[in-house]
Amino acid sequence: MTTSSTNTSSAGAAERPGTIDAIPVRHPGRTIASVIVGLLVLMLVHQLATNRGFDWPFTILAMRQTPVFMGFVIGTCLVTVLSMVLGVAGGVLLAVMRMSPNKLLSGVAFAYAWFFRSIPRYVLLMMMGALGYFFPNAQIGIGIPYDQQILHLFGLSGSLQPWHLDANRLFSGFFGAIIGLGMSEAAYMSEVARAGILSVDRGQLEAATALGMNRNQAMRRIVLPQAMRVIVPPMGNETIAMFKDTSLLSALPLTTELLWQLRLIGTNWYKMMPVYVAATLYYLITTTILMIGQSWLEKRFGRGHSPLSYTGSDH
Repeated sequence: MTTSSTNTSSAGAAERPGTIDAIPVRHPGRTIASVIVGLLVLMLVHQLATNRGFDWPFTILAMRQTPVFMGFVIGTCLVTVLSMVLGVAGGVLLAVMRMSPNKLLSGVAFAYAWFFRSIPRYVLLMMMGALGYFFPNAQIGIGIPYDQQILHLFGLSGSLQPWHLDANRLFSGFFGAIIGLGMSEAAYMSEVARAGILSVDRGQLEAATALGMNRNQAMRRIVLPQAMRVIVPPMGNETIAMFKDTSLLSALPLTTELLWQLRLIGTNWYKMMPVYVAATLYYLITTTILMIGQSWLEKRFGRGHSPLSYTGSDH
């Protein structure tokens, strides 16, 4: 019995294969592509370091100018923040209106999104800068409208609008920039918010209704917090796009803006490429910070949700 078991074990050991000396699959295409990309990167670095056309000392000097920095803070960052606040609030409102059973509300929301998504922002900002054309003497009265007609009924004359604003200066400045970009952004954010709301299971709304919440309460307390997981990534992209679109504010024209101030310096010193590089550095640094913030928000609103993961294969 023992001899038979020993013979069986020996036979099994003899049949068992040894260590497999596997040869990895070679990818010559990847190696060639890596070499080409590496050479291109080295050529780019060499150009940036040695080409006198970039003029790095002048670029750094231009970035440090007070009007340029104030243009970055006011005309770029502040306009971006306020326009996005207006755009997000308007977008959520339009999304709720679009999904309303009321045909008038849904129709108005659809028409708004159709109109503002069809107009390029540069054209829209040019129209904002010329809105003073629609006001008599380019003046906006603050007070009771149709004041002269009302006073005429009582045999009086005068004005019930004690203050007036210059429409040309109002719409071609900081206010016009926020309104123009914010109204345009609301049209895009309405579709983003609507997609997020539709991603939430309808049972959540029905459960909230069963607990005694009305539609507005359920939307605000239950649906929108869950929809943020889907809304945050495209909203982050829209914020970055809005930050870059502030370079279009020359259409108003808004002079307190980063690119305007840098172009003014470049025109005065006949050095356009260095100021364009300075603007690029401002945009790159700020966009990197925004992307880090977007990643943090995605992780925060994605808590409790298991994302689909994929591990690539080398085969």
